[in-house]
Amino acid sequence: MDLPEILLALFIVVVVIVSLVSNLLVLLCFIYSTEIRKQVPGIFIMNLSFCNLLITVFNMPSTLLGIIKNHQPFGDWICQTVSFLETFLTTNTMLSMAALSIDKWIAVVFPLSYSSKMRYKDAVIMVCYSWFHSLTFSLISLLFSWVDYNQIYASCTLHLKEERERRKFTVFTIVFHATSFMLSLLILCFTYLKVLKVARFHCKRIDIITMQTLLLLVDIHPSVKQRCLVEQKKRRQRATKKISIFIGSFIICFAPYIITRLIELLPFITVNHHWGIVSKCLTYSKAASDPFVYSLLRQQYKKVLVNIVNRILKRDLYPSSGHNSSLDTENDYCLQRVS
Repeated sequence: MDLPEILLALFIVVVVIVSLVSNLLVLLCFIYSTEIRKQVPGIFIMNLSFCNLLITVFNMPSTLLGIIKNHQPFGDWICQTVSFLETFLTTNTMLSMAALSIDKWIAVVFPLSYSSKMRYKDAVIMVCYSWFHSLTFSLISLLFSWVDYNQIYASCTLHLKEERERRKFTVFTIVFHATSFMLSLLILCFTYLKVLKVARFHCKRIDIITMQTLLLLVDIHPSVKQRCLVEQKKRRQRATKKISIFIGSFIICFAPYIITRLIELLPFITVNHHWGIVSKCLTYSKAASDPFVYSLLRQQYKKVLVNIVNRILKRDLYPSSGHNSSLDTENDYCLQRVS
């Protein structure tokens, strides 16, 4: 292993730890909170975190071992299984992000009819389509034996074994990335830009009302006016910042790898080994960042995590036994019924 490979291996170790902990926390919130389970976005976030967790457990360690050993880390059967999972899980995560953006678009642009346009049943149907779409391409790659260890990416991933199948593999790769990455990116851009347009419109209305109020309040202190103006600026930037994170993280993490996979279809181009691993590591970093981008930094998830921690600390500080234990159990049952 040279220095770049050592650094990339350490990077994957960090990503594995962060991704494992953060995605488990998201799933824990989903299991613990009845409110999150009842909400439509919770279905998409749960599916996204579940896929990211599987990528963390199966695909990341495989690539890490591939970097360390500099050859196929497992037997053919295990490597093909990991490659199959990579195609399935990566596609599923992309479509889950697209579904989340559609949900946000309907909630912001059509708030009065959101409950009828995005029902719980509709969310389940979208998740089922995501699984069917991902499973279709994964099975095709498995059927044509295009799942194997790829030295360029040090990963068990899509790989062309025989040159005579290059045309079929090229068509499959283009269609696969067009219906997963490009489709998801187009949906993200369309929906979030619509959301940004509505957010800016509401910010503009709030700014006009605020300025009219400040003009009427003649005796108001200049510092208060200054704080209001600063808050106006932050409000305008907040929506733009969030949309930039949603779309920007998707492009930064997935685009280098997708573009590299498309460029390597040309027979006269050879991809650099180090760049191949870097692009692969970028896709893994999305699994670690998704919990923070979509859930853990939201106030609702923070409250659930605080409640979980408080409950654990309460049990540690005041251990119950005998009669008190039965009372606590009864109280917990009543609280669950009320919630």
